[in-house]
Amino acid sequence: MKTVHLYNHPFRNLSLRQPWVLLPVAVIFLAIIWFANNWQQLVIGILLLIAAFYAFKFLLRQSTVGYTLTATHFQQHFAKGGWVVKWSNIHRIGICQFNNEGWYQPLPWIGIKLNDYRPYLDSICPRISSEIMLGQRALLYLGFKQRNQPSLFENAVLDSSPYHAANGQIYTGLQAMLANRMRYQRAFYDYDVFISTSDLDRSGEEFVGLMRRYLAAVPASERTKGRESDLLE
Repeated sequence: MKTVHLYNHPFRNLSLRQPWVLLPVAVIFLAIIWFANNWQQLVIGILLLIAAFYAFKFLLRQSTVGYTLTATHFQQHFAKGGWVVKWSNIHRIGICQFNNEGWYQPLPWIGIKLNDYRPYLDSICPRISSEIMLGQRALLYLGFKQRNQPSLFENAVLDSSPYHAANGQIYTGLQAMLANRMRYQRAFYDYDVFISTSDLDRSGEEFVGLMRRYLAAVPASERTKGRESDLLE
């Protein structure tokens, strides 16, 4: 399988060399020249235009979410870092669903079920761990809601109790919080890692189909045994 790089929007690399960027900037620049009454206003207007351009460029980069799919692994990139999992450590991929009184409704999240938590926990940086847990609070709450246990949400959302991996390794602190969050999410949705469909360049179903093609290309002999699955289910 060839390596593919995807991004949630196509405008991540703004440059004045691009015609669709240069044209509006030139129009605004000419308007500043036309309406400026003196050179001071002209200078201020040009400086504000430059500042606005680079501020917009910075905000665009901060909101960019990227993905790398290779023959061996899948990676999600944020402005502050990212995470990676090998296809051989993925058990299954699908659209997350909410059980509402026996009726299953799709949620705007793609779920990934891992065979082993440890590679994911060991590789993810603390900053991204915090952002993931913060961004998925609503998903955790829905999980307790579908179990008719919303009162348990407050205790679970910041659960930092030590996490014991299948091989006896103990995780504490932020790694334990992330592992416990994954454990709760698996109990609710049967997935551990989640990707918001709002961070994609296509529909969730199309993205799942693409990921499954890469997953299917991994030989069965290379799949990691479900060591964590036996412990958590």
